[in-house]
Amino acid sequence: MKKVAVPTIDGNLCTHFGHCQKFAVITIDNNQIIEEIMVIPPRHEPGVYPRWLKDQGVSEVITGGLGQKAKAIFDQNDIKVHIGVNSKPPREAVEELLEGQLSTGDNQCGH
Repeated sequence: MKKVAVPTIDGNLCTHFGHCQKFAVITIDNNQIIEEIMVIPPRHEPGVYPRWLKDQGVSEVITGGLGQKAKAIFDQNDIKVHIGVNSKPPREAVEELLEGQLSTGDNQCGH
């Protein structure tokens, strides 16, 4: 079983990790989505979201872009990050990940 987090704004994947309103935390077992919850993160400050997601049991993150500090914290905690994903419903992004069809690209975060 694993958990994938997707930062969202207005219900869709947020292309800038630190500007999200909520996170979709999607639990996967046997390559199937078994639970999807929306959680409000703590107040944003550099480094807070990656540590908080680790505490939530997240092992992968799908995002449009994020800063280098966040990326480094995820790397230190063995959390895989899929960067450069365009805005879409979080469930759709996770389904694409499960099917091996998730399209990633350039980091959409400018810092």
